[in-house]
Amino acid sequence: MPELPEVEVTRLSFADRIAGARIEAVTIGKPLRWPLGCPPQQLEGQHVLDVRRRGKYLLLDLSGGLLLIHLGMSGSLNFGTEFSAPGRHDHFDMLTSLGTLRLHDPRRFGAVVYTSGESDPAAQKLLGRLGVEPLSESFDAAAFHQALKLRKTAIKQVLLGGEAVVGVGNIYASEALFLAGIRPTTKAFRISKPRAALLHRAIQQVLTQAVAKGGSTLRNFSNAHGMAGYFQLEAMVYDRAGLPCRICGVPIKTMRQGQRSTFYCVRCQKS
Repeated sequence: MPELPEVEVTRLSFADRIAGARIEAVTIGKPLRWPLGCPPQQLEGQHVLDVRRRGKYLLLDLSGGLLLIHLGMSGSLNFGTEFSAPGRHDHFDMLTSLGTLRLHDPRRFGAVVYTSGESDPAAQKLLGRLGVEPLSESFDAAAFHQALKLRKTAIKQVLLGGEAVVGVGNIYASEALFLAGIRPTTKAFRISKPRAALLHRAIQQVLTQAVAKGGSTLRNFSNAHGMAGYFQLEAMVYDRAGLPCRICGVPIKTMRQGQRSTFYCVRCQKS
């Protein structure tokens, strides 16, 4: 699944190129996770003012509303001037005066939703409960610790939940917990203030590094230029079960938490 770094990398790869474009036509393929919310023709004639990100959602500010895009489990966006006819897994084409934005999504868990703005009930349903952005100045270490003290579930699950902090998906939760030396099964409320500060810094460090490396391409992720990411080649624990820890040499372990694979080092992450 594309996580926060992949979504941010996607945004950076086309935001400047599509800014100011006039929407000329919109083509919808097979149904996605949620309906568009308006006739495709309603988008025609509007201009793309800006492209932002909130968690794993891309927000396209239009002259007449807000377009929310989620990449789901297998989606990717491509923006360019040379496109063939849509293929079987291309489910949203937005032709603009500067190029075509296309959503490719084999599993169709992605979504494109049009709303009047962030205060629209449809937008609030998707964005309203999202936690603080980890790469923003509002991600405060003390407030993060206070949020953890209120949660009695395992810290890995709290990070994935998106309420204490948004966008720390499965890959980067495992990596941040390793960097902070915290066992993924540790109850969130038991993490001390100093260790929460370590985790706070680790989350920012891991996500920043992932964005710089173009995200992670485990199956088919690519940015809007069609380029793959390379963070996975430098992962400390993720997808390295049985391989020696890059720090201590002990084999990396794996387990299931909430239907997701967790990777950790028993020596470097003792508690």
